[in-house]
Amino acid sequence: MSTEIEFIAGFLVFIALMLAIDLGLFNKSDKPVSMKQAGIMSAVWVALALIFYALIYNFGHLLHNIHDFATLQQVNVSHLHRLKLNPNDFEGSLAIYRKNLSLEFITGYIVEYALSVDNIFVMILIFSAFSVEQRYYHKVLIWGIIGAVIMRFLFIFIGSTLITRFHWVLYIFGAFLVYTGIMMFINRNKEDEVDTKNHPVVKFASKYFAVYPQFSGNKFFIKVDKKKMITPLFLVLMIIEVTDLVFAVDSIPAIFSITKDPYMVFFSNIFAILGLRSMFFLLVNIIDKFHFLKVGLSILLAFIGAKMLAGEYAEKIGITTSTSLFIILGILAISIVASLIFPKAPEHPEGEAR
Repeated sequence: MSTEIEFIAGFLVFIALMLAIDLGLFNKSDKPVSMKQAGIMSAVWVALALIFYALIYNFGHLLHNIHDFATLQQVNVSHLHRLKLNPNDFEGSLAIYRKNLSLEFITGYIVEYALSVDNIFVMILIFSAFSVEQRYYHKVLIWGIIGAVIMRFLFIFIGSTLITRFHWVLYIFGAFLVYTGIMMFINRNKEDEVDTKNHPVVKFASKYFAVYPQFSGNKFFIKVDKKKMITPLFLVLMIIEVTDLVFAVDSIPAIFSITKDPYMVFFSNIFAILGLRSMFFLLVNIIDKFHFLKVGLSILLAFIGAKMLAGEYAEKIGITTSTSLFIILGILAISIVASLIFPKAPEHPEGEAR
């Protein structure tokens, strides 16, 4: 068995194990997740991502079975790393490659984790609109994450195939990200709403499935007079899956601006998604305090879109992977600090004296 297959198989087993634990081996009861639990799990997921970063830093060459300079150079060219490698110093060149690969992973992870915050805004809105009890959030989110892992896997390798065959697709991705960033900035103060009756997913489900009119505990399905029906909780899960599909259209091209290696795109994406549930419970009650975060995310999308459009010229002017990492961290830090220094003015009820 090749080291590449072993690497991927080990990662998939790790994902399956963590999801199995989250699904109920240690949490079988429907209880609201506390801030303390969410904080601990968020720290665990970040720590696991950092451990994986260290793994790539030391053993990343095994992912593509790189054992000689010719293979290293081939991977360098095919994944558009554009690294300056020395054919007379294989070990030194290998170290440069591993360092760059680990930087691509951690940068992609941070980008995806940051963009997940916008996803959380919408998730909170969905749960609120459908009046879902907090104790059922966990079950919906964990099944939503399983669906997201499968969809991201397909999206990433389809995107990688397109980029390999049609390099100009990168410029379409870049232009789309710049446009998305601009539109996010323009609509940053717009109040989002979820129409529980006219939502496309609700209309689709009502047309093709029998929908039970009320919640039935934590059940997704229920039998009434021997007829199987879906519950409103399953409708919420369907809407969250579709929402993640929409967000993937932004986030996956964003990571392709950082790395063209499909494995790095997949690993960084999945680590961020697996940490999304704990981050949701950590931010659910305080996310409104970070009102400048959407501004930061819009600038972030515009920046990585512009970097993608610039192509190899970005590195010529000094916008390397490490530089991108510091710029991205700076954008996020400034938006968070600005939100805390300049808190949002409290809203006054209509008619109340100001």
